[in-house]
Amino acid sequence: MQSVMIGNRFILGIVAFSVSFGLSLVPNWDFNKAFLTGLITAVTIYAAALFVDKRRRNYEIFILGSIRKRIKEMEGLKARVVREINQIEEHHNLLYAESQQLQNQVTESRKQRDSLHRELRTFAGQKKQLETEVNTLQSEINNLQKNQTELNNAFSVLTAEKRRLESNCNVSRSEITHLQSQISELQQEKQEVESNLTLLGRLKPQLEEKLYELRIAIQELEVETTQKNQLLVAVKAERENIQAIVNSSQTQLAEHKAELQQLQEQVSLLQEERDSLQNQVWELLQQIETFNPEHLSDNSNEDDNELFPFSEIMDTAIRNTSEADTSDNLPEEWTNFLENIPVYELQVLKAIVEQDNPNAAIKKIAEANITMPNLLIDSINERANDTIGELIIDSNSQSPEVYPEYMKDVKKMIAMYEERMAKHASSN
Repeated sequence: MQSVMIGNRFILGIVAFSVSFGLSLVPNWDFNKAFLTGLITAVTIYAAALFVDKRRRNYEIFILGSIRKRIKEMEGLKARVVREINQIEEHHNLLYAESQQLQNQVTESRKQRDSLHRELRTFAGQKKQLETEVNTLQSEINNLQKNQTELNNAFSVLTAEKRRLESNCNVSRSEITHLQSQISELQQEKQEVESNLTLLGRLKPQLEEKLYELRIAIQELEVETTQKNQLLVAVKAERENIQAIVNSSQTQLAEHKAELQQLQEQVSLLQEERDSLQNQVWELLQQIETFNPEHLSDNSNEDDNELFPFSEIMDTAIRNTSEADTSDNLPEEWTNFLENIPVYELQVLKAIVEQDNPNAAIKKIAEANITMPNLLIDSINERANDTIGELIIDSNSQSPEVYPEYMKDVKKMIAMYEERMAKHASSN
């Protein structure tokens, strides 16, 4: 690629040299002068090509830096999602192990109950035989009394088993409360998704540049919602198993099942809202293509009561040029930049110049105009690049700063704007 660029520059220099040599040779037929003129033109054209390539390379590096920041943010979000999924899987395994222990305990209690029933049946048969022989077998009364004491012991064993089952029931209730806490966490996640949707609704005018990134984010959200739905189904299955084991907690588990179904319905509603938001974004993009950009810039600043009346102020400025101080005059490209920049972006420049840490002021201005701070900085740099031919704000630092070589012109431009506004107010 580098060799191709060098070849193109060499060809451009040869063409410039040839044209300049030919045009200089035709009037006077002075070969030395024509050769010198062609050489100067070729060197100038080559230097201009180097300068343009350097400018283009700096702009590409700036774009790559912003893309890398976005990639790092997405990687951090992915790591947090993976950690949450691992925690939920560990909790699922713990619940499964506890349910298996409860099943084993219930089977053992059933076996003991069946054995006790069989013993009671045999004791009942012996009792009937003893009742028929009571007149003739008075000597066996002591044996019957012993059997009665054994039955009392068996009854005490049954009561102890009943107490143990009640303790198991309490353990299952504590597990149910733990499931309730999980449901509340899922509801908080739902609220976060709703807040993200409202933020997307406020950022509709800026979604034209971020549409591709939003599609990727929506796909990741769909994967997350499917994973959460699968986890909800697994929790629902575990809860049904606990209901089959512990009969006393069936009503509470049914209530939690209803709450989970409501949560799933709310998630489906959020998905429908997200789809409707995508449709609104497409409609908004179609409307933006049909509207005039100047009309869009005027509509986006209707909430800001400080609209810049360029036509009237520029007329008064032209009439009063003879009275203005020559030290306050700006170059032509900076004057064009002042005419094209909106008021809220000029307020951002003023905050950057006058404040040590302008991040809070820039964020407030961005919220008032339904946009983001980094988009405001990029918009100012794009306007400066179109009119002045240079980027005037360094956005790579912790807080945005104006380059030192442009600080004087920016301050002069802000002072000229304030002076024009004061003259316009006095004329009204």
